[in-house]
Amino acid sequence: MTHVLVTGGSGYIGAHCVLALLDAGFTVRTTVRTPARAAAVRAQLRAGGQNDPGDRLSFAIADLTADDGWAEAVGGCEYVLHVASPFPTGEPKDEDELIVPAREGTLRVLRAARDGGVRRVVLTSSFAAIGYGHAPTDRAFTEEDWTELDSGFHVGAYARSKTIAERAAWDFIADEGEGLELATVNPVGVLGPVLGTDYSSSVRLVKAVADGRLPRLPRVTFGVVDVRDVAAMHLLAMTRPEAAGERFIAISGDVIGAQELALLIRGHLGPSGKRISTKPMPDWVLRMLAPFSRTVRSGAADVGVVRRASAGKARRTLGWEPLPRDRTILDTVDSLYSLPAE
Repeated sequence: MTHVLVTGGSGYIGAHCVLALLDAGFTVRTTVRTPARAAAVRAQLRAGGQNDPGDRLSFAIADLTADDGWAEAVGGCEYVLHVASPFPTGEPKDEDELIVPAREGTLRVLRAARDGGVRRVVLTSSFAAIGYGHAPTDRAFTEEDWTELDSGFHVGAYARSKTIAERAAWDFIADEGEGLELATVNPVGVLGPVLGTDYSSSVRLVKAVADGRLPRLPRVTFGVVDVRDVAAMHLLAMTRPEAAGERFIAISGDVIGAQELALLIRGHLGPSGKRISTKPMPDWVLRMLAPFSRTVRSGAADVGVVRRASAGKARRTLGWEPLPRDRTILDTVDSLYSLPAE
């Protein structure tokens, strides 16, 4: 059987990647920072319908901030899906808190993969490495675009970290790869069924809207892609020969605004959806609050900004077909309310 290493298998995207690989017949090893996290991975796999993978699933203890364990983690693996990356709940005081571990962790995994004879690494990057730092535009961003870090337009710490980490990865392949192949997956906001309480910031936004915790909605828009489709894209980028050396944007349909999102969820929930506000937040409110919060300040920079993206390359090259955007959003809501009470 083909062996695949997934870094960060206890995370939202990582767990879905493990599920997809097991369902496709691969043997999977996944990294966890501590042995205790293995139980969390198994619990998420059970929630996803994978009850007993047996010896097709194993664990390796490794951390992105240290070299220990990575040689053992990649040993015997033909492919690596490098999914693990720091993701903030808000803007950090020092952007290097995100940039350094993202960049150095990526290089650490690539070195281990090269030295271990891995054929290809698929890096989970982000649309944040493509569509930020640009002047407003109506065109859809493609894989030819890169986030501009020094353009004068706002680029948050997360987008900066993903851009720097991905550029470092491509530079490594060009200068030191020694035949190691690389492909990247660049998703927009990732939604879809949750398998536990470890999920994306995009899911947290949907939960806040569905719970009625946002009395006013900022004038922001964002792209959506299903976590199941992101996992499927990782497998396609891993196995298709033509994917080597390529980037792939993952997005389903057009962007959606916060108000449209709230209306969709409210209609889906029926009578219980009455708690959901669809009232807009005046832009001046965010501007007034921005000096007091780094997170609000970062969000305020995106008010009124529309960033569209094209998944045309993934459709043409990989045959990738995402689920409908609205289905993904509603499946997210349903899964959140089916979680066991904490």
